[in-house]
Amino acid sequence: MICITKGVAELVATADKKIFAMSPEQVETYLATAPQGVLLVDIRDIREIKREGKIPGSFHIPRGMLEFWIDPASQYYKPQFENAEELILYCNKGARSALATQTLMEMGVTNIAHMTGGFTRWTEEGREVNDS
Repeated sequence: MICITKGVAELVATADKKIFAMSPEQVETYLATAPQGVLLVDIRDIREIKREGKIPGSFHIPRGMLEFWIDPASQYYKPQFENAEELILYCNKGARSALATQTLMEMGVTNIAHMTGGFTRWTEEGREVNDS
């Protein structure tokens, strides 16, 4: 059996202390009034998006490719980041986006937040969703 000394819950709790978080309500309000350059990033698995839809205007990046797609030196770099000045990440419930936000901060990204409660909370609160 593999032995771990720090579980996922502890990793997420540590990340939560270091990152900026926004509620779905705050994200919705901010996106409605934010200047150009704010990129809402959905890091869920493609199967989740096909099954549940996504937040209108969001850009999908599979979690496993995030660091590669954002790095201009990577062969996988995506042009969507050329005009991005701020990022807001979300996943299904908020754990993956918290960890991903921390990782991007370690890469030097400063204008970044994650959405607490993720897509699940967004939909539970009755916010708009697009089909995949």
